Amino acid sequence: MPGAPIHLQPCTDLAPRVLLPGDPHRALAMAQALLIEPAMFNHQRGLWGYTGEAPDGAPLTIQATGMGGPSAAIVVEELIGLGAQALIRVGTCGALDPSLALGVPLAVAGVIPADGTSRALGAGERVLPDPGLTARLAVNAVSSVIVTSDLFYDDRPDVQAEWVAAGARAVEMEAATVLQICSLRGVAGACLLGVTDLLAGGEGRTRIEPGHLDELGVELGRLAMAALSE
Repeated sequence: MPGAPIHLQPCTDLAPRVLLPGDPHRALAMAQALLIEPAMFNHQRGLWGYTGEAPDGAPLTIQATGMGGPSAAIVVEELIGLGAQALIRVGTCGALDPSLALGVPLAVAGVIPADGTSRALGAGERVLPDPGLTARLAVNAVSSVIVTSDLFYDDRPDVQAEWVAAGARAVEMEAATVLQICSLRGVAGACLLGVTDLLAGGEGRTRIEPGHLDELGVELGRLAMAALSE
């Protein structure tokens, strides 16, 4: 990315290691729980970010991406332009596999790109994460192929069955974009997701309780931070 960032306006230093939740409030909760003396990194456009000292003594930035591939693409491009070297999306997903329970962490082994942003960036049939980061995430999570979609509310008939037939166990909205940009820019990218919605079984959406969602977000951050520290 040439020149200064347009959308992020850094208020403090960016760490080489970055966690990427979608939700700004989850970024704040992670920073408060995981970082020593976090300082606000960005507050422009409501995309809250924080830099502080991780328990391993090295700096870590936690930066919200917002919802969907277009927002995530801007944030990731600008972070890499500022010097980010290893980025892990820490987000939520809906389970397509009925064997997955609410709260289960998934280490993303590959992404089926069913979204417009990653396809515009040249994604093929699968987008793959950094193998080293992913192997460390998989120590404490279920290794899974997922699908990235542009839609949260999706009433298209048979689309979930098509995703499952292609190998997806869960669906979310940003991973393909994040991983595709990391691959294009030559930095390490990975993804750790928590199951917050059950979509399989034909009974509609079953959603995690709000309190458990907050706890899950912090735990995902803790697991991702450990993977970055190894």
